Amino acid sequence: MSTRTHAWLPAASCGPGCIAAGAAAAGRRPVVMLRVALRATLTILLLPTLPLLAVPLPGRSHLQRRYCRVVLRCLGIRITVSGGPVRNLPGVLVVSGHVSWVDIFAIGAVMPGAFVAKAEMVGWPGLGTLARMMKVIPIDRDDLRRLPEVVRAVADRLRAGRTVVAFPEGTTWCGLAYGPFRPAMFQAAIDAGRPVQPLRLSYHHRDGSRSTVASYIGDDSLLTSIRRLVTARRTVVHVRVESLQLPGEDRRDLAARCEAAVRGTPSPNAAWAAPACGDGHALVA
Repeated sequence: MSTRTHAWLPAASCGPGCIAAGAAAAGRRPVVMLRVALRATLTILLLPTLPLLAVPLPGRSHLQRRYCRVVLRCLGIRITVSGGPVRNLPGVLVVSGHVSWVDIFAIGAVMPGAFVAKAEMVGWPGLGTLARMMKVIPIDRDDLRRLPEVVRAVADRLRAGRTVVAFPEGTTWCGLAYGPFRPAMFQAAIDAGRPVQPLRLSYHHRDGSRSTVASYIGDDSLLTSIRRLVTARRTVVHVRVESLQLPGEDRRDLAARCEAAVRGTPSPNAAWAAPACGDGHALVA
């Protein structure tokens, strides 16, 4: 994973200590090898079906949700969905905290749409192809002067009735700690006059404890992240659908309301304190 090159870029200070804090034993070596072989085989068999996501078939949204669920299952991840109903409204901005590239499949299994993602992801093998097919809106974190262009592109998609997914933290965190929601992307919802749907994502081990297995942080490479995921025992991602937020006129207020919903705080101004993860960051409740 690339590291921060400018002081004004969003960056998480999560590191190996965070991974250790949310780790769990993978099991006996023969079992781990069998697990990895099975998951790798299923994932490879799934790759030839990628073009189906680009075909404008009736019910494509349903197909995307099913496909993302199958991808998660192949990687050893189960998904649970709770909270409010998923409203099939046109032109909704979906926001959540950001832990990993896996978030794309977790959210796609619930509310598929075009993702705002870092430009380098489009060049990744496999995932890059999927990103292009799902019409990812790339954002270059090394040239944030182009951020207004991205905001306009998101607003145009929303006006056209498309669902757009963004990660307002601007970077990934370990899943135990989190960063503040930055207000820039919320301007697109205000400009388009469209609502925002906050989703609360969290990764867990089978026993319900928090997991950092899926995280993509620090000096992680994509291969390292995938290896950690397919080696682990079953991971569960919880997706909670929070209350839909009307855009209003103040992007900072909208960002604060959505962050409060995603964090589970009672109000945007509520005090928040929690234990620390492996690198000394506040834990997510």
